[in-house]
Amino acid sequence: MKKLMQIFLVLILFISLPLTTNAHVLDQAVTKNLGKSNTSVSLRSLTTGNILYEHNGQALMKPASTIKLLTGSAALHVLGKDYTFTTDLYIDGDIIDGTLYGDVYIKGGGDPTLQQQDFLTFAKVLKRYGIRQVQGHLYGDDSAFSGSVLTPGIVKQDETEYYAARISALTMSPNADYDAGTVIVQVTGNTVKKAPSFTVLPNTSGMKFVNQARTGAKTSKNTLSVKRQYGSSTVVITGNIPQGSTVKKWVTLQDPTMNTLHAIRTTWQTAALNVTNPSVGRKIVPATARKIYTKESLPLHKLYPVFMKLSNNSIADILVKTMGREVHGIGTTENGVAVLRDYVASLGLNVSQWRFEDGSGMSHVNRVSANELTALLTTMQQQAMYSSFYQGLPIGGQPSRLVGGSLRTRFDTNVLRGRVVAKTGSITNVYTLSGYVTAKSGRQYAFAIMTDHKNAQAIKQIDRLVESIIQNY
Repeated sequence: MKKLMQIFLVLILFISLPLTTNAHVLDQAVTKNLGKSNTSVSLRSLTTGNILYEHNGQALMKPASTIKLLTGSAALHVLGKDYTFTTDLYIDGDIIDGTLYGDVYIKGGGDPTLQQQDFLTFAKVLKRYGIRQVQGHLYGDDSAFSGSVLTPGIVKQDETEYYAARISALTMSPNADYDAGTVIVQVTGNTVKKAPSFTVLPNTSGMKFVNQARTGAKTSKNTLSVKRQYGSSTVVITGNIPQGSTVKKWVTLQDPTMNTLHAIRTTWQTAALNVTNPSVGRKIVPATARKIYTKESLPLHKLYPVFMKLSNNSIADILVKTMGREVHGIGTTENGVAVLRDYVASLGLNVSQWRFEDGSGMSHVNRVSANELTALLTTMQQQAMYSSFYQGLPIGGQPSRLVGGSLRTRFDTNVLRGRVVAKTGSITNVYTLSGYVTAKSGRQYAFAIMTDHKNAQAIKQIDRLVESIIQNY
């Protein structure tokens, strides 16, 4: 019996020795690449759920966009993978000889995929009802969402940037990335010393554009700037663009609802549908109005990869307000954050290790520990929507934007390609990465690496740390 016990103890030592050695190697890699301070790391077994390595794993850190791991999984659970956003078209009045003597209403449901082609569809539907002219107003009903249209924590200088777009229940996207709440300004340098030409997608949308830029020689430096002035719908184009060059810039909308209505009205004019009243307005659909068409978005599971792989903040903010509306009846960020908190508890995670102000990760108030992120990733394996969740994550080294996403230029060697399936995160001085990694052994792990008070060099340092996990586990 004593001999059997000795053999058992030797086997236990033999099994645990590699893990101890691996942890030591990883600890050295953390120190070498990121340092001991302002760094938090967690590595967890997907088989047992046990933590294999941690460095400051319980420290509450700013997650940046890795918070979308929670936002996305909560949306799939609360709304369902087949959830669709709707936009409804109403008319209120009498149609006589091709003219609607009354108003048209468009009621938004938060659809981030509403685009110019949908505006044309609305025009076609109105024409099918015999309407060629609207002797009245075009109104937008955005009452599905309440509260601030700007997610908490956005600083003044970022408000013009696409990643800080305002959102409302009636908003539009200029492209297939569904950058809701923005327009795309395309500037082309033509004649040297002259102002460049520009176009706006889908159209100027009720905004004012001031072109102060100049076209330089082909070899001149590109200093083009396209910025929306703070607190207004005026966009100023400045700087130099080389002759023959074309530059695309995304600019946020000051009032997504009103700008979207202007974009719709302008599009209708090109489709020979005239709204005689030059103004547009915000108004709740009256009981007398008749719904004549509903536009549905892609189902959530098809929209999900665009959201996660491209780290789309507008979609994150829309999902949070939508969950707040669906669960608590009012579509505010605060109600949506409450849903996230309840979802954390329902998964059996430690609610005290999660602090929220938004669901996109833009806020510097958000906090979560690395250990909790890996616990979430491990727990997700048992959830019914795990396949949609996992497939939506960026894949390291895959060059396609809708496959590799924000990791398409990272882990792009033959040895590393496809081994890292994870969510990136970055805000000022904060760089994070969390997801799944397949090690050289063939085993897959959940990991989270979180940093603060770092510069952009931290991205490469995080990647080297992940490479150490791949080589040693």
